Amino acid sequence: MLFIELFIQGLIQGSTYAIIAVGLTLVYGLLRVLHVAHAGLFTLGAYLGVAVTNQTGSLSLGVLVAALAAGIVGMGIYRLVYEPMLNKPPYVALIASIGLYIGMEELFRLVFGPFGLSFSSAPLQSVVVVFGIHLRACQIIAVVTNVVLLGALAWVAQKTRIGTGWRATVDDPQMSACFGIDPIKVRYRVFFAGSALAAVAGVLVALLTNLVEPTMGAVPSYKSLAIIVLGGLGNVMGTLIASLILGIIEAFGTIYIGDFLDRDAIAFAFLIIVLMIKPTGLFTSR
Repeated sequence: MLFIELFIQGLIQGSTYAIIAVGLTLVYGLLRVLHVAHAGLFTLGAYLGVAVTNQTGSLSLGVLVAALAAGIVGMGIYRLVYEPMLNKPPYVALIASIGLYIGMEELFRLVFGPFGLSFSSAPLQSVVVVFGIHLRACQIIAVVTNVVLLGALAWVAQKTRIGTGWRATVDDPQMSACFGIDPIKVRYRVFFAGSALAAVAGVLVALLTNLVEPTMGAVPSYKSLAIIVLGGLGNVMGTLIASLILGIIEAFGTIYIGDFLDRDAIAFAFLIIVLMIKPTGLFTSR
């Protein structure tokens, strides 16, 4: 029973990592930019979700507002920060992204205060027994939400003209433009979708921990960078699998090696081991 419970906890954590890391993967696949400021959008979504829920009593409205606002801010980041740097070396955009994230952290500290924000009455905290395992309702909702969002994203990517345009732009931007696909629109859509996913992840993490603070995006951002390397840079399916693997390894590692290795260090230890064996990651994108 312990193994099953740890496995489920790993899936819960891994699915949350997945919807954060997928946004990074989409942006990297399109622009070859490591979008570190993505962590700021994760934090923004958490703050807005908690604030709107506290004011209105509606968690659904909080999630919707957080996703829309983060999506719009994400498009603004592309327009104001990344677009002017597309002809520069990749490290220029990376440095700008790191600076932007640090600035967003300080902005959150100024606007919302340095001590964190919590739900006035945390929703979905009731305990549900599933096959003898005690889970909080918010954990079940988190997994279901993550699966639905990732499934919807996969369907859009594979079955719609928007997804076809994104895949064509990633594979061959010049050729896709010749066939009438507007790369600018594709980039805006990718930033909106990835940012909205990060915001939803932020609200879900706030539900699980009942705490939002200015620096809460730091550790998830580092782990997401590790995940997209493990999954093969730009490989969406590899990112999903690597996220679940990391979540499960963390869950088991906390029990069996937690006495001498911190939970957050497990991700990077795993990353180092994988890169020593396979430097291109577990699932190399073509």
